[in-house]
Amino acid sequence: MDISRHRSVKEKNLFLACCSLQQTLLQQDKKIYGYVLPHFSWLAATAIALSSISTTVAAAEFKVFSIGDGDTIRMSSSSGTTKTTVRLACIDAPETSQAPYGIDALRALQGELAIGTEVSLRTKATDRYGRTVAEVLKGTTNINQALVAAGVAFVYWQYIEGCDRETYSRIENEARLKSLGVWAVPGGIQRPWDYRRGRKSSSAGANSSGAVNPGQASSRYRCKQISS
Repeated sequence: MDISRHRSVKEKNLFLACCSLQQTLLQQDKKIYGYVLPHFSWLAATAIALSSISTTVAAAEFKVFSIGDGDTIRMSSSSGTTKTTVRLACIDAPETSQAPYGIDALRALQGELAIGTEVSLRTKATDRYGRTVAEVLKGTTNINQALVAAGVAFVYWQYIEGCDRETYSRIENEARLKSLGVWAVPGGIQRPWDYRRGRKSSSAGANSSGAVNPGQASSRYRCKQISS
């Protein structure tokens, strides 16, 4: 459930196109009038706005193929020929091993998105595991926000860029005040990102001391040890 960010190629191209147009108009203004006309500032603002726009995939272009955990979905194209893994953007659900909260998050996501459900994506980035990081929409329902509102996932503030910060803050606070799910204990359960960090530290300590985990005959990694 660990993600990293970068601007999409489409966003960069939009920004560069606007910058190029700005320079063209600027040169024309100076050549014809001897000064810059007011439209330049408007165009600059437009360029900045375009640079922050997230790519939105056409509605019903994907269908839910399977659900891995509380914030990871496997999807297929409408034709079924292409499959992609989607990491829900701007939220972090408890790990499956954070019982019972991880399983609760998984079941909540399964309840929202039955296999075969048609969805659209608001793509933010591609993470280091090659997954598409996106907000998932079922009709007008934002699934990412629905999970936070239900108290089965936290807002991932470290990676909130590109999402509606105000809305996510509001719905998380409402879930906290209602003591829903992960907020059933004061202050909420251990955050998934802290849980993963602690697990990695424990694993590193065990490896450095030469300790072998019970039931693990070799130094091979188990699937659950890989960050998701």
